[in-house]
Amino acid sequence: MENKKKRCEELVKILNEASESYYGGKEEIMSNYEWDALFDELTQLEEETGYVLPESPTRNTGAEEVAGEREVHEYPALSLAKTKQISELRKWADDKKIWLSWKLDGLTLVLTYDNGILTKILTRGNGTTGSNITYLKNAIKGFPLEIEYKGHLVVRGEATISYTDFALINDMIEDDDEKYANPRNLASGTLSLDDPEKVKERHVYFNAFTLVHLDEEMNSWGERMDYLEKLGFRVIEREALTADRLEEVIARFTEKVESGEMDIPVDGLVICYDDVAYASTGSVTGHHATRAGYAFKWQDVSAKSKLLYVEWSCAASTISPVAVFEPVLLEGTTVSRASLCNISEMERLGIGDGCVLEVIKANKIIPKCIAVTESNGKFDIPKMCPVCKAETQIRISKNSGTKTLHCTNENCSAKHGKKFTRFVSKSGMDIDGLSIQTMLKFMNEGFITDFADIYHLAEHGDTIKQMEGFGEKSFDNMVRAIEKSRKVHPVQFLYALCIPMIGTDAGKKIVASCGFDGFLERLLNGIGFEDIEGIGPEKSNSVLAWYQKEENRKVLEKLLSEVEIEKVEKKDTSGGTCAGLTFVVTGDVHLFKNRDALKKYVEANGGKVTGSVTSKTNYLVNNDAASTSSKNKKAKELGIPILTEEEFVAQFGME
Repeated sequence: MENKKKRCEELVKILNEASESYYGGKEEIMSNYEWDALFDELTQLEEETGYVLPESPTRNTGAEEVAGEREVHEYPALSLAKTKQISELRKWADDKKIWLSWKLDGLTLVLTYDNGILTKILTRGNGTTGSNITYLKNAIKGFPLEIEYKGHLVVRGEATISYTDFALINDMIEDDDEKYANPRNLASGTLSLDDPEKVKERHVYFNAFTLVHLDEEMNSWGERMDYLEKLGFRVIEREALTADRLEEVIARFTEKVESGEMDIPVDGLVICYDDVAYASTGSVTGHHATRAGYAFKWQDVSAKSKLLYVEWSCAASTISPVAVFEPVLLEGTTVSRASLCNISEMERLGIGDGCVLEVIKANKIIPKCIAVTESNGKFDIPKMCPVCKAETQIRISKNSGTKTLHCTNENCSAKHGKKFTRFVSKSGMDIDGLSIQTMLKFMNEGFITDFADIYHLAEHGDTIKQMEGFGEKSFDNMVRAIEKSRKVHPVQFLYALCIPMIGTDAGKKIVASCGFDGFLERLLNGIGFEDIEGIGPEKSNSVLAWYQKEENRKVLEKLLSEVEIEKVEKKDTSGGTCAGLTFVVTGDVHLFKNRDALKKYVEANGGKVTGSVTSKTNYLVNNDAASTSSKNKKAKELGIPILTEEEFVAQFGME
C-alpha cells in the first residue's frame, strides 16, 4: 500500500509539471499519449488506495498563464470528464437526444455581451477565475463586436491557431528556444502578448462551442448554437444523434482527422445533452460538471518498425532529425517517417542504428516516436549542412539544456525562410499553395537555392510527385500557380525582392514616380530615390545598398529573365478629392470594407496616408473621436481635425 501511495505522489508531481509547461506555453515535456497513460495509472491507483492528494490532476483543472487582470467567472468554466470507451458515452447519453462536436485543442475563452456590445473577454484560467484580455477584441477573429441581441449574453469557445499558420509562424522563428511545441502552445503564447497587432498577425480564431447564458428562454443546445451562428459567431461543427448512432458518427468524425481534412487542432470529441435544463441539474465532482458534457479521447494505437536511417532537414538555422523507418499501417494510413525533434530527444529515446521504434499518430495526425527497443544507443550527427554543405555546430539551450544542430553558414538559403515566404505571398508574387514547409523540402533536395529556382521546379517533376504530400494533381496545381505568377505588377515585384525598408507603400511611391523602368535605370546609375515624396534618404540608401551586393544583383537579373513586369499607366490624381492632403487612419471602420480600402481610396484620389500623426498631417480619421489613444491626443495637441468616416465621406466622397 505504501508503495502505491508513493507512486501516486510521484505521478502527481510528474503530471503537474507537464501540465504547467503545457498550459504555460513552455516547452512540451511529454506527449498527450504519455500524459494520458500516466493519468490513467494515477486514476486507477487513487481508486484502489483512496489516497488522493489535494493537488492531484484528477481533481484539478490545468490553468493557462495569460497576461491580464484576473477576474471571477460569472459562470464557472468547469472541465469535462473524459473517456476512451464509446460504451461509456452510450451509458451517459442514455435515451436522450445528444450532440457530438469537436474537442478543440486551444485556449478556452468566455465572451460577455450587454446591450449588443462585446464588454468582456476572459480566459478560462483555473475555471473559477480567468485573465481579462478584452484589449485583444480586435485581434481575434471568429466573433462579432456587436450583435443584434440586446440582452445579457455569455458564450464560451476555443481560441485556436491552424496547423498551417502554426507551421508558418514556427518556421519563421530562428531561435530554437523561442519555437512553439504545438498550435495550442502557440495560441497560449500569442494571447499573452501585449501588442494586439502582433496577435492579429497570428490568425487566432474563436470557435463558439456553447451559449452559456441569454435572458430569453431557449432550452435546446442545438437551437442555441444555430442562434450564435445567426448572430455572426464562428461555431463549432456539430451533429445531432442518439446513443445508438454514436459509433457510426464518431467513426465519421475520426475519418476527417485521419484524412488530414482538419486544419484546426483537435484532441478528441465531446457529447452533450440537447436539453439544457436537464444538463444543468447534474452535480459537480472535483472540477467536473457531471451532466455538462462528456469528452471522448481516441485510443492511441502504436506500431513498431525498424529504423532505416535518420534524415537531417535544415529549416531556418536548425537542422532537425527525422526518423525514416520501414512502412507500417497506422490507423488506416501507411507511415514511414516521424520527427525526432532534436539531439536531446534522440538521446532520451535511445536512437541507434537499426533500432526498433514504437510510433503513434499524436491526435490522429502527426507521427511521433514514443519509445525505442533493441537499440545500441548510437547515432551519427552530420558534420555538414544538408542544404549548403557548410560545417554544423551543436548548441545547448541556456533555458532548457536541449541540444540542437545548426548550420554555421549565415548565407545558407534554408535560413532565409522569411524571404521566401514574402516572395510567394499575396503581396509579392502571389504563388498560391507554395508553403514555406514545401519550399524547405525542396531546399533540402537541392531544388531551390534562390528565388529564380522556383520557376524551374517543373524540371524536378518526377521526384516531386513521389515526395510525401505530393501527387500528380498537387504538382500540376503548383506548376500552374508558378506559371501564373510570371506576369506580375511592378509593386508586387518590388515587394517580393525583399529589399530592406521597401514594402508595398514605398513600392507604390517609387512606381508612381518613376515607373519600373525608371527604378532599374536609377539602380544601374547609382541614382537615389530621396527625391520621391515619402521615400527619403534612409529608404533610398537601403535600396542602393541592397543593389550594391553582388548576390542581390544576380537575384534580380535571374528573376527578370523569368518574369514579365506589367506595364502600368501613371494615373493623374492631381485633381482628386484628396489631392495634396495627408491622412492618418486608425480604429475600426464600417463604411469602407476595411482600413486598406479607405487608404486606397485616399491614394487613388491624390492623397497620402501615413502611420503617425505629425505637424504635416491634415486629417486623422477615427470613428471614436472621444478616444484617449495616443493618435487622438497628438492630433488635438497639434490642432489637427479628427474626422469620423461619415464626415470623411461627406467631405471627400466614397467609391
